[in-house]
Amino acid sequence: MGSQVRAAPRCRDPGPIFGEIAPEIIEDTLICLATENEQYLSKLPDQAGCFKETQIVEFIFLLSEKWHLDQSARYQAVELLERFMIKQVEQICKSSRGNIRYREQGQGSSWSSLKDQIYDTFLLRLVSCIQLASKLSLHYNIVNSDTALKFLQSLKYSYTKQELLESELAVLETLHFQINVSTPLAYVELLLEVLGHNGCLLPAKPLHQMCMQLLDFSYLKRDAIYDTLLKIAIENSTPSKLQVAKFLTVKEDFMLLAVGIISTSVFILNPGHWKQVVEHLNCITGVTSQSILEFSYAVLKHIVGSTTPKQH
Repeated sequence: MGSQVRAAPRCRDPGPIFGEIAPEIIEDTLICLATENEQYLSKLPDQAGCFKETQIVEFIFLLSEKWHLDQSARYQAVELLERFMIKQVEQICKSSRGNIRYREQGQGSSWSSLKDQIYDTFLLRLVSCIQLASKLSLHYNIVNSDTALKFLQSLKYSYTKQELLESELAVLETLHFQINVSTPLAYVELLLEVLGHNGCLLPAKPLHQMCMQLLDFSYLKRDAIYDTLLKIAIENSTPSKLQVAKFLTVKEDFMLLAVGIISTSVFILNPGHWKQVVEHLNCITGVTSQSILEFSYAVLKHIVGSTTPKQH
């Protein structure tokens, strides 16, 4: 994970090519992603989503653009940082509870100092997550140590290459080296492939581009969109804490997010095909047409404020 030779500039990514994958491979991949999504939701930590605040996501997106990373890397960096930070907080809290006797005697670290540990290294860990995400897409630009250090130094941080390496290793070890997590973009692209094979003939390139824009938007406006979706689901503008807690699995459901993004994109680009696409998505994923409609409503509400599938 150390300093690497800087790669020669690549041509602009033309995007995925649809319609070239064998149906049996698509089916196997869809089953694999659906299973992975269900397993993740079944073990969802209570703190899920805590580190997907708009400012954090925006910072990762901007830094990914600065370093010319592919679209998937930015989402992967967000998910890696989220998973790492939750585990780090859990480890620190566990360590804190183990040392409670010493703290009561005025020794050991206080909760304030434990928080300082997180704050002091947060930007370094964020950069490490972007580095790791970039290295999972080897045919794109890789953020090497020199690039990362130059950026950190521009913000007046005096980290060394050794500290940068140790930070990457800390992320890897905390996540047990399980960093190649699927992103919502993978779900979107696979579902677009399935739609094409099912005879849902829509122009793939503009639809894919719109999906990527809306996926960015959904990450940046995550809390607002899901807050609207929750209020629709419970038919109440003031959800209880229990309802908010139970809704966490909805907020972290990548399959629902992908289905909702495709539905909304089709509604914007080809509203005449919207109902047909929703029916296809329902058959493919099992997500109900009502859930798809409500998700599209929530997204569009925060884009244009009024015109939505629900009103149509």
